Amino acid sequence: MKLTATALVAAIAASVLTIPTASAAAKSPQSPHDSLRDRVNAVMETGTVGASARSTGPRGQRSATAGVSDTATGEAVRPGDRFRIASASKTFVATVVLQLAGEGRLSLDDTVEDWLPGVVSGNGNDGSRITVRQLLQHTSGLFNHTADFPVLGSVDGFEAGRYTTWTDEQLVAIAMKHKPDFAPGTKWSYSNTGYILAGMIIKEATGHSWQQEVTRRIIKPLGLRNTLAPTTSTHIPGRHLHGYSDFGGSGATIDVTEFNPSAAGAAGAMISTTADLTRFYQALLGGRLLRPAQLAEMKTTVRTPDLDVVWPGASYGLGLMEIPLSCGGSYYSHPGDFPGYTTRDGVTADGRRVVVLATTGDGAADLSTEHAQNTLIDRELCADGRD
Repeated sequence: MKLTATALVAAIAASVLTIPTASAAAKSPQSPHDSLRDRVNAVMETGTVGASARSTGPRGQRSATAGVSDTATGEAVRPGDRFRIASASKTFVATVVLQLAGEGRLSLDDTVEDWLPGVVSGNGNDGSRITVRQLLQHTSGLFNHTADFPVLGSVDGFEAGRYTTWTDEQLVAIAMKHKPDFAPGTKWSYSNTGYILAGMIIKEATGHSWQQEVTRRIIKPLGLRNTLAPTTSTHIPGRHLHGYSDFGGSGATIDVTEFNPSAAGAAGAMISTTADLTRFYQALLGGRLLRPAQLAEMKTTVRTPDLDVVWPGASYGLGLMEIPLSCGGSYYSHPGDFPGYTTRDGVTADGRRVVVLATTGDGAADLSTEHAQNTLIDRELCADGRD
């Protein structure tokens, strides 16, 4: 759910366990001829507990895993394991909002006040000045409520609140205690609050929760059998990756797998697999989920200098990032970060090549984990398909 350069820099390795790698030690530095397995091993070397990667293109698909899914049992990661996808959920939510726009049921230029009267108010917050587009684009200026959310701030805070059920209104109210970061539309800053509000607008426009609409419009039509949009269930059903975090060194590393997803809501509550995320991105960029006008809106981006420390040159559209490729051109993505879980993905503009990587643990204290993950995505999308 979290996605800021500060949060990424602050990540600390989750444990001191010796984690088995998928094969021999990865080459360092990586060459363009390294395999997917080598690249997964390079991520593992930075302090990851478990990793699962899937790379799909015109020549078929390849998977590679490493590490363990559960440190208590030592069970190895498997390609079909489910995991919490965190902010990668935002692309699903944005897709539903854009579908509603394409159906004429709402407009991206509608204001928050139009749909949620009085919800965004106080301390200089004014829902009549913020559009639906700005919520999805992170240009609303709304304070990011997770920056003042004790459940995600420390080991003790997580342990105390991991099973608590939160309403969307409660989450937005946290943000309303703070002044806006800037006037709507004048800057870019990542705000989970915007997506909580987007989920609330989906309910107002359809009469159904965002979970129901994501399930009806995306999960079921695409046959994403291992993808879930939970409400309050704290479990990840079936085979899954366990997450581990010490929340920035605030205590001993703990298993964070059990968690009430209402605290994440439309900003990051979903669960999936690398295969299901691949199918979703193929359908989305391949034009199967949105009409051309709405897909063009999603892919229209603004620069995000705040993210340059991790993704140099990145920009953000409506629930979708655009990131330059080292071989020229760019790819689309939506990373996801939750304590103990990380999702990284990349898809070409035509949807023909997709890479999805899930890792567990907090990774390294510096940006080496991020760099290894991003290198994997970039090299796979730039590869000629022979490795």
